[in-house]
Amino acid sequence: MGFAEEALSTRMISCGVVLLDPDGRVLLAHATETSHWDIPKGAGEEGEAPHVTALREMVEETGIAVEADRLTDLGLFVYRRDKDLHLFAARARADELDLTRCTCTSMFPRRSDGTMIPEMDAFRWARPEEVEHYASRSLTRLFETTLSLTELHRSLDGSGGR
Repeated sequence: MGFAEEALSTRMISCGVVLLDPDGRVLLAHATETSHWDIPKGAGEEGEAPHVTALREMVEETGIAVEADRLTDLGLFVYRRDKDLHLFAARARADELDLTRCTCTSMFPRRSDGTMIPEMDAFRWARPEEVEHYASRSLTRLFETTLSLTELHRSLDGSGGR
């Protein structure tokens, strides 16, 4: 393994789906007991392909099951000092727009007492200019500098909006 490969292997890779509604708003999920919202994403399991991880995380964190053929592979993005994101995009279908139907089945122990609580506890559609009011600095920076939600919205329309 070369130096560059070794450096990459020490970085965690999180895989996620940037789900846009027909108006170009992005799906954000609220991370339980924190102040920030995030896209559905997470780490892969042993031998799991990035798109499979992204789709599994989407189901676990939102209850929305997106078919693999609806994904557009956006590639790998530098996210934080210790983490990169492998992102995929999809356009939400009419039956996926009602976020009151979302449910998170991914659980973790609450720090204070160990009670198992959902990883995500609320869901919202956010316009590109609203993301900074909800998301972490890292996610906001990614959408403002590297991955324009407005451009992504246009490109998904250009591909037929699958």
